[in-house]
Amino acid sequence: MKVAIIGAGAVGQLTASFLAESGVPVTLVARRQEQVIELNAKKLTRINVDGTKTVQRIVATTDLANLPKQDLLVIAVKYGHLQKLYNQLALFSSEMPLLFMQNGLAHFEEALLLPQKNIAFGSVTFGAQLLDHSTVQHRGVGLFKIAIERGEHQAFQQLLQLQRSLFPIELASNAEQMLFAKAVLNSLINPLTAVLQVKNGELVTNQQAFLLLENIYRELTEAFEDIEHTISFIDVIDLCRKTANNTSSMLADRLQGRKSEIETIVGVILNKALANGHNLPTLRTLYHQVLAIEESGERS
Repeated sequence: MKVAIIGAGAVGQLTASFLAESGVPVTLVARRQEQVIELNAKKLTRINVDGTKTVQRIVATTDLANLPKQDLLVIAVKYGHLQKLYNQLALFSSEMPLLFMQNGLAHFEEALLLPQKNIAFGSVTFGAQLLDHSTVQHRGVGLFKIAIERGEHQAFQQLLQLQRSLFPIELASNAEQMLFAKAVLNSLINPLTAVLQVKNGELVTNQQAFLLLENIYRELTEAFEDIEHTISFIDVIDLCRKTANNTSSMLADRLQGRKSEIETIVGVILNKALANGHNLPTLRTLYHQVLAIEESGERS
């Protein structure tokens, strides 16, 4: 099975590293030529959760248009970069299976407008941090869930069979529900860590942060009755502990002065809650705080 991963950020590199370790030939498509040069020269290094290093050879390129034939195309860019990719993805064979790995829900219906016959969505809870162009740190073991929205399971079967203890893969039954559940988890953790500038673990060790976390969870469960059945508050605490040393993507965006995914994650959740008659005041306040920080250009 040949796999190409579009997006050489933390999620793309960690996924590429574990696939390559399983014997899968991986091509990593990056935007910057200097990153491609470094990946091809130095290989891809993963700092494991126990501090050890794993080095894998992958092929890196910026040339998506002339990508050799692949058995699976994984799209691991952030939502903001997807708009530029859709036209290019539409040019690939309709037989090419696509797996989207974005946070939030905004990409769900958009991706299904593509002509490919086999389209799946991924949701990850592992912790990953990019240290440099060719080094990714695995900061917490978590599930990689895959839900097939259109097409045959067979198109993704080889990927689903690649079971590793540090990179567990699980088949989910409903893509939209899976993405919504991940968006809820992101809404609980990401804006809070971004505003307070703390790592995930501090949300349960800092008393005031923990109270805010509880408030957001309570607001969400009042707005969406099914959440308590799929995500318990114990699950939230457990995720914070498992990724205790992880810098959330939204905090990383703040520290780097980048625009975050606040609209596509939290904004969508707020709109869905408002349609149910719930304002989610704590989460809405954090949402506007993140937007205000981005508007001001503040990094720390």
